Amino acid sequence: MTEKRKVGITDTSLRDAHQSLLATRMRLVEMLPIIELMDKIGYYSLEVWGGATFDACLRFLDEDPWDRLRQLRKGLKNTRLQMLLRGQNIVGYRHYPDDVLAEFIKKAVANGIDIIRIFDALNDLRNMEPAIRYTREEGAHAQGTISYTISPFHNIDYFIQVGQDLKNLGADSICIKDMAGLIAPYSAFELVSRLKKEVGLPVQLHCHCTSGMASMAYLKAVEAGVDVIDTANAALAMGASQPATDSMVAALQGTPYDTGLDMQLLSKVSEYFKEISCGYEIPREVQGVDTNVLSYQIPGGMISNLTSQLAEQKASHLLKEVFEEVPRVRADLGYPPLVTPSSQIVGTQAVVNVITGERYKIVSTEIKNYLRGLYGKAPGVVNSDLLKKVLKSEKPISGRPADLLKPQLEEARKEIAEYIEQEEDVLSYIIFPSVAIDFFKRRKGLLPPLELNSRCEGGKVINTVKPKTSGQNNLQSDAFSQIDESLIWNDDDNIVYPTG
Repeated sequence: MTEKRKVGITDTSLRDAHQSLLATRMRLVEMLPIIELMDKIGYYSLEVWGGATFDACLRFLDEDPWDRLRQLRKGLKNTRLQMLLRGQNIVGYRHYPDDVLAEFIKKAVANGIDIIRIFDALNDLRNMEPAIRYTREEGAHAQGTISYTISPFHNIDYFIQVGQDLKNLGADSICIKDMAGLIAPYSAFELVSRLKKEVGLPVQLHCHCTSGMASMAYLKAVEAGVDVIDTANAALAMGASQPATDSMVAALQGTPYDTGLDMQLLSKVSEYFKEISCGYEIPREVQGVDTNVLSYQIPGGMISNLTSQLAEQKASHLLKEVFEEVPRVRADLGYPPLVTPSSQIVGTQAVVNVITGERYKIVSTEIKNYLRGLYGKAPGVVNSDLLKKVLKSEKPISGRPADLLKPQLEEARKEIAEYIEQEEDVLSYIIFPSVAIDFFKRRKGLLPPLELNSRCEGGKVINTVKPKTSGQNNLQSDAFSQIDESLIWNDDDNIVYPTG
């Protein structure tokens, strides 16, 4: 007889779901009317912050991300709030010094975050250890993350070792983060089973429906003993997003794994978001099933962005060649998982290789820094010819990348003294300098507010932001951030690290 074991639900509607389908453009004003009802449901947690939401608030929505968090915390009195942290990258696309990381975590917890999911694009534990430590010091739950991918260097034994290492670093739980929708149901069963048995921490599974396997993977993971699964309300589920909360709760109802959540309340939540999402154009590329993710391991949104970039270069006929080049670049770089920032690095270089007609004739600063070891240690072996071509006689660093970075908080505080209205502004500025300055100027009335498009709600037109499917230099950076224009390489992010 199967032992009764309630499965927890983390609902991603307020972060990853709209990041995956609506380009992270849902505004706080659209969230606030429903959060009182969501607070009554009894979720394990609500993912509300982190990922691309921080950037999108400042860059596109004229919102202070810190104020968003505070208002959500105020309305969600009974529910744990969760965020996604990119390890040493925080919520940006490069490494930041430890003083910035520590202060960011301190402020995130003080403003309402209970659980911080910490990942690194390369599964480099050195890039996660400080964040885990700082999170625990602030009294929050530190969830260590395994970035799931498939390669000659990534197998179940590898992921079990990462899980054990995360436990040794002090992680309170383990998340399997399947950002590209690659995990097969029986692989999920084996990985969860072994993590539960050999590591012994609570296990959470986060999948996207890109390949069509996520719901099946969830059911097998539940049978294997998974503690929590990530889902989204039915209106913002499936496609590039997560499986539907409503469907998973219904599937487990009356079983030993019953979540205990009220289907009627969940239905009301989905009805609300159905109304909200009707005014957004959801691109076809992020809907339905895209089996290319299994052939090329290219997430659906990354496909749409590669398509967009080639169209801008009048090179759409080269799309198939780029699809074939992405896995080759990834192999040359030692098989990094395609998640922030490695997906940007790999995707951009694949486009350049194909358009120029010569592999690595031109290489980005990001490729150079990756090969220098400034993003961390590659999971596999980096192509030696590429290393020699790009670095010449320069040797990659062997230490932790952030050890090369000087403290930045005090200097930044002086640089923006005229704009500071709260201590958190210093962090916003450090992570996104020019974007934050523009936001501060708009806040002071020194620049005009952003123009927001409009959409219908109950027959009334309200201002909102309509996601677009194209934009300059708009390559996918999170496999789960499907059409997110906020994830753009710009002058803020094009940092050349010291190599001493």
